[in-house]
Amino acid sequence: MEDKRNIPIIEWEHLDKRKFYVFGICMTMMIRVSVYPFTLIRTRLQVQKGKSLYNGTFDAFVKILRTEGATGLYRGFLVNTFTLISGQCYVTTYELTRKYVSRYNNNNAVKSLVAGGSASLVAQSITVPIDVISQHLMMQRKGESMGRFKVQNQDGKRMLVFGQTKDIIVQIFKADGFRGFYRGYVASLLTYIPNSAVWWPFYHFYAEQLSGLTPKDCPHLLLQAISGPLAAATASTLTNPMDVIRARVQVEGKSSIILTFKQLMAEEGPWGLTKGLSARIISATPSTIVIVVGYETLKKLSLRPELVDSRHW
Repeated sequence: MEDKRNIPIIEWEHLDKRKFYVFGICMTMMIRVSVYPFTLIRTRLQVQKGKSLYNGTFDAFVKILRTEGATGLYRGFLVNTFTLISGQCYVTTYELTRKYVSRYNNNNAVKSLVAGGSASLVAQSITVPIDVISQHLMMQRKGESMGRFKVQNQDGKRMLVFGQTKDIIVQIFKADGFRGFYRGYVASLLTYIPNSAVWWPFYHFYAEQLSGLTPKDCPHLLLQAISGPLAAATASTLTNPMDVIRARVQVEGKSSIILTFKQLMAEEGPWGLTKGLSARIISATPSTIVIVVGYETLKKLSLRPELVDSRHW
């Protein structure tokens, strides 16, 4: 239950699963509502050519708010909420894999590395079709589109949200068939499996280092709340180049990761690989604090009744 850094770790077998899933869905929804605008901004920055539309994260935020209103920052949000399913699959796979790996290796970094990568593999298999649709909706600017597909207006009127979603789904299927919904699947795996596999070990690493620098009575939750954003910034920086390529493959309809990379380097040079990084870190910092504090609190709230008072959590 406790490793060398003396921060208690609540494992899968200690949880009341019903509470865990109910609280987990509510927590995930609140996080998505708060950080979704920066997810949209990051995607648009990654897809745009050079600085043709936006000069950076803040500039994009102001321009979208001015020209499209607050709803413009939430394009594709309703579709994206279906990834709540993959989110629950992620945490379940992560916890079960940790439990399985612990039979053979009790090193926390190893358990986190394997569990994080495995959880991402499962989650991305569910998430990619939803991401493809929501990203095309994110690209719908007022009167034009940054991507391959444009939502068609009916008699000059804007279509309702679900009408826009249906329109995009039909266009993707007509252009690429069923495979179109899994465009960029490999690029997604190459982005999110390393991101997840790196995030968890760095999270525990930073928590361990901070625990050695702080007083013994420093709350564990505070150490975890600081470690989370540090791990997120590290993982985001390391995996952002592939994330840029993933976004372009999915939105622009490209089929080759290597050719997309070569084109990006030819057009924008190495700096092109950093596009959207600041927006990614900005969205990751508050969301990671909420995720870490919320996830650790979630597990405490989900403890089986007989364990609630048995240990100092």
